[in-house]
Parts: sequence; structure tokens; C-alpha cells
Amino acid sequence: MNLGDLRSPQLVEQAARTLLAVPLGATEQHGPHLPLSTDTVIAVELCRRLAERVPDVVVAPPVPYGSSGEHAGFAGTLSIGRAMLTGLVVELVRSADDFAGVVLVNGHGGNAEPLRDAVRTLRAEGRNVLAWSPTGRADDTHAGHIETSVLLSLAHPGVDLAAAEPGVTLPLPDIIDDLRRGGLAAVSPNGVLGDPTHANADDGAAVLDRWTDTLVAAVTEWARRD
Repeated sequence: MNLGDLRSPQLVEQAARTLLAVPLGATEQHGPHLPLSTDTVIAVELCRRLAERVPDVVVAPPVPYGSSGEHAGFAGTLSIGRAMLTGLVVELVRSADDFAGVVLVNGHGGNAEPLRDAVRTLRAEGRNVLAWSPTGRADDTHAGHIETSVLLSLAHPGVDLAAAEPGVTLPLPDIIDDLRRGGLAAVSPNGVLGDPTHANADDGAAVLDRWTDTLVAAVTEWARRD
């Protein structure tokens, strides 16, 4: 179920036994071949799959802005910064106290630290919240084979595979200091970390299945424990 499609009276009795899944994405460059909404599209799809697999989950409208300052200088990138994202998540989850708990499904790596800060605050307040992010290879972290394959598996109309080109394929730990100092443009002029040129829908479908299984297992274990 999608929260935005429901009417308030429908939630009066249902919310207390329902988990709210919130897709957290970004609006940022993804190389010359992927849409700015890539991270949000992935987070929304994972929430949709979670709701299909786990009973009593309702999916909130996505948060399409994140902490994307490292992508400054690439056209179209919009960022609300770390502090603002932390505050947004804290206030959003506080407002969801009618629900049994909140699952924050994150599609953007730059959101990870603000999310950790937000979850720490919320749990200290006694709120039931889980943050989850998909994992991938250290040499394929942005607009590379994985993300491109995933969007191909979703038949997203914004993918232009003909424009795909390799970016920097060094493992992220090897370039993270330069990235933090000068942003992504300092380490990858085309904004790609990985090689999307051999991306395909079959690989993307397999990745989505793996991520979905991991997300479902994490939520099931968390819900059982709490």
C-alpha cells in the first residue's frame, strides 16, 4: 500500500500494527547515461518489494533530496546537506508515532552518516526505527555496472546506454580522501565510479532480488526483536 493513496480514517486503527517504509533517495548526477532520480527510483522499488513480501507495511512518498554535496559542479544536482537531512529524518520519524515502526530504505551512499546520526537520536528517544542501505562492490559505487543494470531491469526510460562510458574503477577507499576534499569531479570527470558499459537487465534483476532478500530479512528480524 502507498501511504499517499490512503485516506486518514483508513489508518486510525491500522497504523498501530503497520510498519511505515520511507524511501530515501537523492537528486544528483549519475554520469552521462543515468537519470538524476536513480537513487530515489531504487529506494522506491525496494520499498515496493518489501511491502509485497512483508505483511502490514505501507510505503510513504519518497524523500527525493539527500546529502549530495560531493556531486556539486554537475548540472542538476540538488542537495540539502548532512545537517538538514538528519533533521528532516528525525522530524519525519517523530511525526510517525502512530505507526508500529519506521523503516528508512536508503538509496544514496552520501546519506549514510546523516542517517546514523538521526537513528541514534531517535532510538535514544525510544522510537522504533531501522535504517537499511543496499551494498555493492567497492570499485562500482556510483552510476556503474550495478546501478545501470538495476535501472535497465526496471526498464526505466531515463537510461541512455549509448551514452555510458567507464569512470574511475579504483576501490572507493583508495579515492575517498580526494573525493572528500574536492568532490566527485576531482576523481571522476564524468561522474562515474565503475564501468557501466556492459550493464544488462539480467544482472540488475539478480541484484534487486538479492537486495530485496537482504532487506526483508533485516526487517523481519528487527520486527521480531522489537
